[in-house]
Amino acid sequence: MTPTSYILGIAAAIVTLIVVVELLRRRRLRERHAVWWLLAATLALIVGIFPDVLVWATAVAGVVLPTNLVFFVSIAILVLVCIQHSAELTDLEAETRVLAERAALLELRVTELERSRSQPAVGETAEG
Repeated sequence: MTPTSYILGIAAAIVTLIVVVELLRRRRLRERHAVWWLLAATLALIVGIFPDVLVWATAVAGVVLPTNLVFFVSIAILVLVCIQHSAELTDLEAETRVLAERAALLELRVTELERSRSQPAVGETAEG
């Protein structure tokens, strides 16, 4: 790889770290969502600064090309993010269903109360 590609990789990792930390600081991103992005950016920064680590990891993993290992790890991190979001989506759907059921029951109760108040009670006249 050329020095330009290493510099570009380091810059991208630093920018990613800065963006994730800034989103965390502004409370636009929750900590549990930021973990995977911080992990990916940190790994990219380590590999950008010490490219021999990638060559070593490729040999340890038994992968032929370092690029294949990078793609595999990247895809694995994205799959973990998707699984995490799917689990949270399932929880949110269950909460939404419960809230919709409660709102419907409350609306029914309000309608019944309004209907019972508009009808005169036994022994009363319509005049009051």
